[in-house]
Amino acid sequence: MALRDTTEIHQFTCLDDNFGVLVHDTETGTTIGIDVPHAVAYEQALEQTGWTLSHILITHHHWDHVQGLGELKQKTGATVIGPERSRQKIAELDRTVEDDDDVLCGPYEIKAIATPGHTLDQISWYIPSISMAHTGDTLFSLGCGRVFEGDKEMMWSSLSKLIRKLPDDTVIYCGHEYTEANARFALTIEPDNAELKARADEVMALRARRAPTLPTTMAVEKATNPFLRAGEASVAAALGMEGRSATEIFTEIRTRKDNA
Repeated sequence: MALRDTTEIHQFTCLDDNFGVLVHDTETGTTIGIDVPHAVAYEQALEQTGWTLSHILITHHHWDHVQGLGELKQKTGATVIGPERSRQKIAELDRTVEDDDDVLCGPYEIKAIATPGHTLDQISWYIPSISMAHTGDTLFSLGCGRVFEGDKEMMWSSLSKLIRKLPDDTVIYCGHEYTEANARFALTIEPDNAELKARADEVMALRARRAPTLPTTMAVEKATNPFLRAGEASVAAALGMEGRSATEIFTEIRTRKDNA
């Protein structure tokens, strides 16, 4: 049986707008958590599902992604894997990875994709066998992370890497529920994008009933997310930046969002 058929994924809210994610294989019992904003939220999710945590993957060192890690590791004994560049910042790491490394968690072969910009240590995790990725705070639905430790050229390079490496059918999970605000901003960049307008309507309806807007897919994001579309001629035209590089256009979009 394919891993896709034996995998269950449970997403749940943590803190104010963070997400926790559990990836579970029904045959082996392998259960992977991605980032730990809050230990209690994970404990409740594990109790609800009946799963036993075996591995924890960390995307980056920011407190709202790791503050529950020590407590959760102590209670579950899970193996913690994270960026090599986080080694001095995250004491609980059992193993570290760099760009393009592969790790095996039970039956899951997982690819580490370095996507710096938001932080220098940011890793996005990609599991090809189930067409799933977790992009931390690099790629959000209809948005991208603020550039704190890198620069905008670095962030555009990281987003471009995700465009290249993640097929259109990849299901995307990420760190935060920011999609409603992102949708409002995206419409200021491409107000005539029909797919964006439809996605924005969907997002508003979901949030009106407090439902999550995630996961999304790479195909949806490539069609609607202005930060991923900085290389598209239609975006350059919408901004009056015809002939400018994708990096310049991305920088303009990110600057506008920062100042919004």
